[in-house]
Parts: sequence; C-alpha cells; structure tokens
Amino acid sequence: MLIYSMGVSVDGFISDRAGEFGWTEPSEEQFRFHIEQTSELGAFLCGRRLYETMLVWDTDPSLRENELAAEFADVWCPLPKVVFSRTLDSVQGNARLAEGSVAEEAAAALNATAKDAKDVAIGGAGLAADAFELGLVDELRMLRHPIVVGGGTPFLPPVTEDVRLDLVETRTFGSRVIFERYRRIRGE
Repeated sequence: MLIYSMGVSVDGFISDRAGEFGWTEPSEEQFRFHIEQTSELGAFLCGRRLYETMLVWDTDPSLRENELAAEFADVWCPLPKVVFSRTLDSVQGNARLAEGSVAEEAAAALNATAKDAKDVAIGGAGLAADAFELGLVDELRMLRHPIVVGGGTPFLPPVTEDVRLDLVETRTFGSRVIFERYRRIRGE
C-alpha cells in the first residue's frame, strides 16, 4: 500500500500560517509509535523540503546519543528514499533523486517492496497531494494534534469528487493526540 502519514491540526493543517510545525513534536509514546510504523516500511517517497528536514538523521551523529533517537535513526537511515525535487542535483544517505513521475516512482517502489510485503510511505504536502489526486494513496494516517492553527499547509488537497474512506484504526495517546488511520474505498 501507498501510505500518506503526517501530524495534523484539528483544522487540517500540517504546518501553520508561518510554516511552523513545532506543535507536532511527538511525546515519547508517539515517537515509539513512529519507530514502529517506520520499521514496517519498505521505501519512502518524499518531497525536497521533507527530505531536507529528515536529512539530519543521516548526518548528525549527536542524535544517536539518546537511545530512542538512535533506535529511530537505525530504522530511518537504511530505509530507501526517493526524493522529488526540481532544485537538488544530488542527495545523501540511502536516497536517490526521482527519475520518473510520482505514479511511475510509486509503482516501482511498491513493486520493489512487494516481495517483502512492505508498504511504501509518501510525504511532503505537495508530493502527497499529487499522489492523492492521482488516486495512488491507499491509506491516510493522521496524528491529529489538539490545536487549531487557522491556516497554513493543508494535509489534503481540494478534491473535485468525493473520496470515500473507511476508518480502520484509532488510538489516543497520553498526550491527547489521536491517531486516525483511513483506508481508501476503491471500486464503488
């Protein structure tokens, strides 16, 4: 499956009007959950900004000084990543620049991970919006934070037709953040 997962405000934004997302910083319980979720992936498709935000895990050894952060780095760093960018000439870590369209790269990643029965995640608002509009996203996973930011980068793009979803899982963390997992209903 192709999964789009992000922290989101109650009003549906992944960053606020100033482009900030510090309010999505995970509690220890949520961080452990992120590690578990990431360990189940076979690949990650990401936009340039998300790639640059996450690159610190590959380049800053001080992040490994904390046991939990080291555990995340051990899962994140070896995960194959495909970076979509019109401005980068090269990438670092276990990443490569996308050579095809989002549809082609998603299909290739899903095909490559099928033998291991691993899912592929997609992240970065613009990239995920493109994939969602093309009908490529199979699951939406939101960590809904108890905050209203009033504007910013929306989790989902505007749609011209209804997209039917099935709520398949919820979980409330001690921090009062709610995990919501929706599967796209296909073939109706």
